[in-house]
Amino acid sequence: MVAVVSHSFGLEHLGLAEDIVSDTFLKAAETWNVRGIPANPRAWLYAVARQKMLYHLRRNKLFKAKVLPAAAGLQESYTGIQEPDFSAKNIEDSLLAMIFAICTPAVASEAQVGLALRILCGFSIDEIAEAFFTSKDTINKRLYRAREKLRVERVTMALPSEKELPGRLNNVLHVVYLLFSEGYYSRTQKEILRRDLCHEGLRLGLLLTRNEKVNLPKTNALVALMCFHASRFDARQAIDDYFIPYSEQNEELWDMDLLNQGVNFLNLAMQGDEMSSYHIEAQIAYWHCQKTDTKEKWGTILRLYDQLQRINFSPSVALNRIYALYKVSGWKMALAEAEGLRMENSHFYFILLGELYKSTDREKALESFNRAYRLAKNETEKKGIERKIENMI
Repeated sequence: MVAVVSHSFGLEHLGLAEDIVSDTFLKAAETWNVRGIPANPRAWLYAVARQKMLYHLRRNKLFKAKVLPAAAGLQESYTGIQEPDFSAKNIEDSLLAMIFAICTPAVASEAQVGLALRILCGFSIDEIAEAFFTSKDTINKRLYRAREKLRVERVTMALPSEKELPGRLNNVLHVVYLLFSEGYYSRTQKEILRRDLCHEGLRLGLLLTRNEKVNLPKTNALVALMCFHASRFDARQAIDDYFIPYSEQNEELWDMDLLNQGVNFLNLAMQGDEMSSYHIEAQIAYWHCQKTDTKEKWGTILRLYDQLQRINFSPSVALNRIYALYKVSGWKMALAEAEGLRMENSHFYFILLGELYKSTDREKALESFNRAYRLAKNETEKKGIERKIENMI
């Protein structure tokens, strides 16, 4: 609803659109409880939201001064509210236009993710603050600055020009990737896996694939990556929130429908000439969804990590590559490379060292696991490290 209202009246009224939509749902809660749910709830909500928007614009003299001249094609009299366009196509077009507007380079990346959660996914300020492991006040200020940027820069709700589209699409895909990644490995105190964030990331990715202008190989590669990861959710997390390592996951819990969807999107992604980091990560995720545990499998994964390091190096890529190296060449070679990384502030690094030292030095393994425990910020993660330490004693 926020996307559709903003699409109709302009992105400069984004904050107002959010307030009006919230007020519309409040009115629905008050009136539907007394009069019953209307025959067409969606039409009722859109009509009331539009009516409230028009009333506010009139009251503040913004309608006559700014909106009416730009909307000459609209009816002159608003005594009767025109039927709003609440069709599925218009909603989808508005959502697509909104995500491209949010992902303008004028807005900082973290604020883009926050706006996406707030506007496109309907998250509350409390939920966004929890997702980013920060305060409500920080999120409110971040979103306010982002809305101001959209207003000052006069960002419009429309797909960019053909020339600008590739660069802006990269921003959009990056935001969707960050949204899914935050859910896949959450930084909150309570849980590692936030399925709600992951599902919203996947939903937005699928939205992009339904538009021919942005349904490109790298878009399909990102959706494939998310499908592969999502297919292993049930195997990755126990009932008590314990994080289950890959080597211990029950393959019978994998979602084969999602896995097959991932294969379909990966096949579509491989039809172009481009090889993005999403393509490589999707292929790695695909191989993690294969039930074999052979050197051939891990050799392929290792080669893919080598390729990924060349185009998009990160500490997590380096660590994951060393695990693949361990599966292919054994602990000695993997340990030699791991010791050279010296990632002193990463609990992931010390978990990996602990696993590698188990084969040769029990004391160093325990020391590494204890260091990892002290560095870990997530209670669920601490619980998993405790189990590793208990198994060593």
